[in-house]
Order: sequence, then structure tokens, then C-alpha cells
Amino acid sequence: MKAHISALLVAVALLSGHAVQAQTTVKIGTAAPLTGPGANYGKDMEQGVRLAITEANQQQIKIGGKPVNFDLVGSDDANDPRVAVQIAQSLVDAGVVGVVGHYGSGTSIPSAPVYGNAGIPMITPSATNPSVTEVGKGNVFRVIGTDRENSGYAGTYAVEQTKAKRIAVMDDRTAFGQGQVAEFVKAVKAAGGTIVDEEFTNDKAFDFRSQLTHIQGQRADLLYFGGLGDQAALVVRQLRQLNSKAVFVGGGSLVSDPFLKSAGKEAEGAFGWRYGVPIDKMPKGREFSARFKRAYGTDVLVYAPFGYDAAWALIKAMQAADSVDPKVFMTSLKKISFPGVTGTIAFDAHGNLLKPSATLYQVRDGKWVALNTVQ
Repeated sequence: MKAHISALLVAVALLSGHAVQAQTTVKIGTAAPLTGPGANYGKDMEQGVRLAITEANQQQIKIGGKPVNFDLVGSDDANDPRVAVQIAQSLVDAGVVGVVGHYGSGTSIPSAPVYGNAGIPMITPSATNPSVTEVGKGNVFRVIGTDRENSGYAGTYAVEQTKAKRIAVMDDRTAFGQGQVAEFVKAVKAAGGTIVDEEFTNDKAFDFRSQLTHIQGQRADLLYFGGLGDQAALVVRQLRQLNSKAVFVGGGSLVSDPFLKSAGKEAEGAFGWRYGVPIDKMPKGREFSARFKRAYGTDVLVYAPFGYDAAWALIKAMQAADSVDPKVFMTSLKKISFPGVTGTIAFDAHGNLLKPSATLYQVRDGKWVALNTVQ
């Protein structure tokens, strides 16, 4: 009897061990600022990725005939290019098969070659400088529009709709801010507008009165700022403190509640262009918002749905290739097309979103109001 029980226990142990071995753990990395400037946006992005991983695991997906458990390897690059490169190498060393990130253009551009050398795909849900997808080795993708669309639309709108005659620009000297302003200026000039002043600051500054005084001296009737929302709030407040009546326009993360809280009443009338369509107009936006709120007890800020779609692009590419080897499923990723939260996720030959869109908002009665979407 004892011998029979012992044999049965050994058999169970062997079967249990086989079941554990049969399950494949697949590591997906993410890189975003979880501390420092942009941390609120980075956390929002990472939570979107984490929700996708959680839901994928609940589906008990099989790849290569084996059940797969997706494991998120999160990392904080502090929105610092030097830290980002170190983080990229650490994710490669950790054995991730793909990365959702980085958050900023300034961190994505130097990190992309690290993943490229390792043959690992990188999908950014938020970096918009056009050159981001040009610095890798065919391994970089983007589920959001670029500054060519977003800031380009803003430049055309500034000339044709606001009828601004004397336009000034200012950026924070990051790849993100400079990229925004460069595309805005191109569009303004193409539409026949006039740039009367080009100022810059840095992404750590908080006093912009010198630049704004010079802009006011040039009698600018519109100011476009390229930078993050936290700084943009300070810029618009100081602009109004100088009694300037210039229309204020910004892009990207400007359109968010943190900007409104920081800028206060000075934000009234400001314009902002944001990538994609309003979340309640996204194909699956309302459902996603509800699930996100249940999971984290907070509302979507900006980039969570894009992070979610980026994570699913990696997973669906693995399913299509029936492989978790990035050198195998990279080909499937280039051909992927599926209905995401933000819209159809499919890439052009350069890895950019095939059909990007951008929406114009204005602050009215202390709230961001969507005016129109361009696709």
C-alpha cells in the first residue's frame, strides 16, 4: 500500500513538473519615466501596457503549442537619454522579446539601436519625432502619429483658421520639443505664414519671462510651444502675467488635466493638438476607460490606450508567427493589422502608424473641448 502511494506521488510530481515546464514565460519590457519630469504620463503609459499583459494572461494564450505566461519587465528611464540607453541594455540582458517604449523621443532615439543590435522590436506609444523610426534596424514601430501630422496640422491651422499674422515659437531643446516646433514652422511657412521669433529654453527651466518678453516685443499674435504639459502651463501663465494677448498653442501632452490644474484660469482659450481622437470617440475607448478605472482606480491620462495597443501588437505578432522568437515574429509585426482601442493598428514600410490622426482642442470654461479631428 505504501509503495503504491509513493509511486502515485512520484507520478503526480512528474506530471506537475511537466506542466510547469510546458508553460513558456515570455518577457515584455517597458521603459518610461516613472520619476522626474513626465512621470505622470509615463505611469499612465505603463499601466496601459500592464493591463494588456494581464488580460492576455487571462486568455491563456498558446504559442508554439505551449501555454504562454507574459511577464512585464517595467523600468524607469527618468526621461533621461543616458539613463534610457542603460535601461535598454538591461532589458536586452533580461531577455525581453520586445519593448513598449520609450516614452519620449529624446529617450527613444538613442535606445532604438540597442534593441536593433539585439534583434528586438521596439514599439513606442508616445514618441513622435519623425526620426524615431529611422534610427533602428527595421525594428522600430509607432502606434501614434508623428509631429509631421500633429504639429503640421497645428501650423496650418494657425495660419488659415486663427488668421495669425505674426507667429512665435519656443521649444524645450529636447528631441520632442524641437521636433514639434520644426514641423510647426514648416507648415506655417508652407501656408504662407510668418515666423517673427524663435526662442528656446530647456526642459528643467521654470522661468521664461526673458523669452516671453522678447516675443512680446516682436508683437507676436500667436505662440506655439514645443514641450511637456507641465512646462507649458508655466509658459502660458507667465505669458498672461505679461498681459500678452497672443493665442497660445501647444501639442502632445498639453491636452490633459494636469495642464489645466497648473495653468489655472490663464489656460482659458488655449489651443492644443493631441495625437489620435478623443478617447470617447476611439473605437473601443469607453470600454477601455472603464476597465482601466476598475484596474487602477484612476482615469486615463493620455497614453494608456496607446501603450495597451502597442503591447497587443507584440502579442498578436507572436500569435501570427506562432513563435516567441523576436527574429521570427518581427516579420509578422511588420504585416500586423488589427482593431485596437485607438483605431486600426497597422504599420507602413517605415514602422509608422499607417493611418494617424490628430485632434484640435481648446480650453473653454476650464475644460478641454474637442473641436475637430484630422486624419
